[in-house]
Amino acid sequence: MQREIKKYLFDIIESIDSIEEYLGGKRDFNLYLANKLLRRAIERELEIIGEATSRILKIDSSVSIEDARRIVDLRNLVIHGYDKIDDVIMWGIISKDIPNLKDQVQQLLSE
Repeated sequence: MQREIKKYLFDIIESIDSIEEYLGGKRDFNLYLANKLLRRAIERELEIIGEATSRILKIDSSVSIEDARRIVDLRNLVIHGYDKIDDVIMWGIISKDIPNLKDQVQQLLSE
C-alpha cells in the first residue's frame, strides 16, 4: 500500500478516535442534540474522514472501503448542505457506521 494512502487511513482513524473522545463514555442522543459544540466538532471530523476517503479513491479506487462514495457524499453534505443536516441521521452514522469504518480501516492498515 502506498505511503500516502496509509497517511489518509491514519487521518481517518485519528478523526474516529476524536469522535469517540468527544462523546466520552456517554452515547446519549439527547446529550448530543443539546450540545451544539459537540455536534459541530463531530461534523468537522466527518468532513476530514470524507476528504481523506476521497483522496484515497483518487489515488487508488481499488482500496476497499465499504460505502466510500456515501462517506464522501456525507462530507459534501456537511460542508455544502449544512442547513439540511438531520441530527437523527448523523447520530445513526456516529453510532453504527463509524465503528464499522474504524474496523475496516484498521484491517487495511494491518495488511
